[in-house]
Amino acid sequence: MISYMQIGYGWIRQEIFAQPARIIALIFFVLLLTAPLLTQDKQYLTILTMTTIFAIFAMSWDLISGVTGQLSLGHGLFFGVAAYVAALLNLNLGWQPWLTIPLGAIVSSMFGLVFAIPALRLRGIYLALVTLTFPLIMSGIILVFPDFTGGELGLYGIQQLSQSQNISYYIVVLVFCVSAFIMYKLSDTESKFIRTGIILNAIREDEIAARTSGINTIRYKIMAFVISGFFAGVAGGLYCHYIRLAGPSNLEMFFSFQVVLWTIFGSIATIYGAVVGVFILYPLTELLSLFEFGDKIRFLAFGVVLIITLLFMPEGIGIWIRDKIELECPRCKLTNGFYRKKCRACRAVLSPERN
Repeated sequence: MISYMQIGYGWIRQEIFAQPARIIALIFFVLLLTAPLLTQDKQYLTILTMTTIFAIFAMSWDLISGVTGQLSLGHGLFFGVAAYVAALLNLNLGWQPWLTIPLGAIVSSMFGLVFAIPALRLRGIYLALVTLTFPLIMSGIILVFPDFTGGELGLYGIQQLSQSQNISYYIVVLVFCVSAFIMYKLSDTESKFIRTGIILNAIREDEIAARTSGINTIRYKIMAFVISGFFAGVAGGLYCHYIRLAGPSNLEMFFSFQVVLWTIFGSIATIYGAVVGVFILYPLTELLSLFEFGDKIRFLAFGVVLIITLLFMPEGIGIWIRDKIELECPRCKLTNGFYRKKCRACRAVLSPERN
């Protein structure tokens, strides 16, 4: 028993405590789990819950557009479709959220297959423009069948995730943690067990070269769209059951553009950057709206923060922070804390100034 504890402690010491970025991530998750204990204000807890839902949505966009390089400007389609499917199943059939949310996500992943078809032939801005049309088409369909979809008002009166706000919050956090782990591992280029991250990054950098090296780029692009659509659908289903509404606003262009801005601000193609971006920008705009003058300037503040960040941190705030607190060993490429003078593995000098 003691030996297992020693092994576990050694792993934590080497893999987490030795890397400042992982320490920050650990603190973040601890704060996320203890948030209901730190504040009893329902409004703040609602903002935090919504932030967590949108973080899942942002990670799903980063997986397809950042990691894989398939630029999508219509990602709100997956979110909105899943929300409507979950709402219809709950209102018409009385199915519970634990069933409607995954079913909505599955339907959303099927729409990911539809997105993947133009991605097999188009790239860059041409693909982005095509993906932009899908939410517009879906919005038109929703307005044509108002008796079924609720029209401009949407569907309301949907069952809550839970009668308790704290339980609803923890359900969202649990789904977020599982989703973040899966998407991060799928994008991880240093994983010893999953090669998906290397392949998706190779497709983004040079698809022709990846295909020439024997990678089935068609299969992996389709897979990326399907997985991205699934997790965006998970976020849409959670959103629908949390605010008890599914409306056409989730299919508007601004909603799809917002997730792009969140992710670029946080650091694109990292997965964790999407989380950083959402957890800074969304609460900022929502907290400002609580003040008398805030509702008028919140989007101004959003734009100013975004512009200043990209001017001084063009790779995003997530990568900027990581580069400030971590150093890569020039010899063995191992990550070390900024406070170390020599690599913790090979003892190579990390910085000439610190010799």
